Amino acid sequence: MDIQAELFALADPAYKNFHAKLIPTIPPERIIGVRTPALRNFAKAISNTPEAGAFLSQLPHTYYDENNLHAFLIADIPDFPICINQVERFLPQVDNWATCDSLRPKCFERNKADLLPRIPHWLTSPHAFTVRFGMEMLMVHFLEENFDPLYPRWVVEATTDDYYVKMMAAWYFATALAFHWEDILPWMDKGMLPPWFRGKAIQKAIESYRITPEQKIILKEIRRS
Repeated sequence: MDIQAELFALADPAYKNFHAKLIPTIPPERIIGVRTPALRNFAKAISNTPEAGAFLSQLPHTYYDENNLHAFLIADIPDFPICINQVERFLPQVDNWATCDSLRPKCFERNKADLLPRIPHWLTSPHAFTVRFGMEMLMVHFLEENFDPLYPRWVVEATTDDYYVKMMAAWYFATALAFHWEDILPWMDKGMLPPWFRGKAIQKAIESYRITPEQKIILKEIRRS
């Protein structure tokens, strides 16, 4: 199977033109234009095949869609040691927010004790999308019963001037407010976070359906202060 040829056969030119505007860090000529549901279905169809194994070994890829397919294939690897090895190999190749946010390994949910020690390593990476991935894993796997008040500080200390890192950090804090209001609200005080970061976190929280109307009133008052 020629996986690249299969992806071109699934291409939607109109979708390519639309989607290219959402990922400005990727040149349009590197986008094939496969819609996400079709790409997920293709990943499911070839998962655990020799062709998929060969594809996972072929880094770097040429096209954005190939990277997203790579992320979806990794997400379905059930064995944690194999999966984490593939994640570590792939993260340096991630060059945009959409591919980064597509990398959601399912086995991480069952292996949180082994996952947690990896996150500080990702958060201190010089590679912006590796940092973003680390923040996202904290948000996805360690915001409910696995939360520790230390984790928001990890996010703050890892936040750089990179736009995509700052956006994920703001997303983390907005989501954390919904789950741990009392622990996270003090971070919204003026001076606790850089102004842009703080403002974006409050904005995202106010827009969130998880935040109650009463909480949104408090956040708006804090934003005006």
